Amino acid sequence: MSDGEKLDARFGEQEREAAIERLCEAFADDRLAMDEFEHRLELAHRAETAAELRALLADLPTSSQAVAPRPERAPAPRDIVRPPPPTRVPERSLVAGIMGGGSRSGGWIPARKNVAIGVMGGVSLDFRESPIPPGVTDVECYTLMGGIEIVAPPGVHIDCTGVGFMGGFDYRQDEAPTDPDAPILRITGFAVMGGVEVSVREPGESVRDAKKRRRALKKARRRARRLGE
Repeated sequence: MSDGEKLDARFGEQEREAAIERLCEAFADDRLAMDEFEHRLELAHRAETAAELRALLADLPTSSQAVAPRPERAPAPRDIVRPPPPTRVPERSLVAGIMGGGSRSGGWIPARKNVAIGVMGGVSLDFRESPIPPGVTDVECYTLMGGIEIVAPPGVHIDCTGVGFMGGFDYRQDEAPTDPDAPILRITGFAVMGGVEVSVREPGESVRDAKKRRRALKKARRRARRLGE
């Protein structure tokens, strides 16, 4: 390749960082062994063309592809489920666990406004396989001496402003989605002598697996930073 051709194929640091992030995610998902991960990181830092970066990622799944099965994990894409037609989205829904339990999971269609009530009982709302409509989806949580669990998929914005009184609203989203037009889950309400827990996990991912993946991803990013210095 001539100097002129190489100059035309050059890319910015943003593309390099995106490729390194893909490698980190692949390592965190156990798709790359440590030696291979470090080798590809070194090549990514030395790459001078977009074609060289693409070659490093050619055998890795893209964000829109379903991933292969992994131990204790169900195969699932990272992207959120395609939204339903507006005519299929109900305006309101209610899930209650009063001295008992209530749950929604699988491919259920969330309403524009969802109310969850847990009184001396529990409610679980799992949005990971739900066709979340564009725009804002409201989730109002009210719990008294009970608990409400909300599990969101990667790729949605979360706005959590609930209040706990002798209780708590626990919320964790390590990284907000990069798409500014991604759907929004707006979570509000009160927890009195109880709790509301909001987390982000991939479809089929257990709490334990999510913690392992986050730790592995942080480790991969630290190693990538050291190799780039």
